[in-house]
Amino acid sequence: MKSKHFCDSCAFLWLFTFLSAALSLSCGRLDAQKNAAAWEHEAQNVSIVRDNWGIPHVSGKTDADAVFGVIYAQAEDDFNRVETNYLNSMGRLAEAEGEAEIYRDLRMKLFIDPADMRAKYEASPEWLKALMNAWADGLNYYLYKHPQVKPRVIARFEPWMALTFTEGSIGGDIEKINLQQLEAFYGKTPEKQALAEETRYVEPSGSNGIAIAPSNTAAHHALFLINPHTTFFFRAEAHMLSSEGLNAYGAITWGQFFIYQGFND
Repeated sequence: MKSKHFCDSCAFLWLFTFLSAALSLSCGRLDAQKNAAAWEHEAQNVSIVRDNWGIPHVSGKTDADAVFGVIYAQAEDDFNRVETNYLNSMGRLAEAEGEAEIYRDLRMKLFIDPADMRAKYEASPEWLKALMNAWADGLNYYLYKHPQVKPRVIARFEPWMALTFTEGSIGGDIEKINLQQLEAFYGKTPEKQALAEETRYVEPSGSNGIAIAPSNTAAHHALFLINPHTTFFFRAEAHMLSSEGLNAYGAITWGQFFIYQGFND
């Protein structure tokens, strides 16, 4: 009976995720029609200039304008990677990739609760809300301007979603939560198999950074050397400027609206 109960629950969960994805796509189309004029107005305050290497140099009147532009530029370069990062961060990967990802989604939702993120957005100071609003507007405007791009799930981005993916590569280590153990706990995988997975040796990993003071360099400028231990395309590169004083250049994780590693003026 335990196995049957699990299968029934799993089928219900899979149906729920499928219907959620369909509803999201429908809401996205309606939202675009309603907000297009506001997005167009916001875009007038943003300039995106790409250099010879295709790197976007984004400037705006406000910090929020720069956020709007930099996330739009990221979507131009690789919308799929942006969306996939948020499918992961919100525990919605199964809606795109199928039932096999349900336990990965469960693990994420045990760590990041979407309802909690909504509450944190509502409690945020106005300056931070403005940045998150601009982030969502930039992505939604991109989808509005590129109807040929078909999101796998997220057809309408909401400001609170930005809070689900803020750590870049250093944060809560949820990978330590074994997916096989989760599956065993909820009734499908034999417990012995899950324990065997846990006992495998995993090589320790990490990132390295070296900071060199101006007094120790020939040009008398500080140097920062970093090896973030990520894949080559894990982060994009961007330059963000605003009339409010923002001037930052460096690496930006796909889908995030801030320079994660770099330098400022």
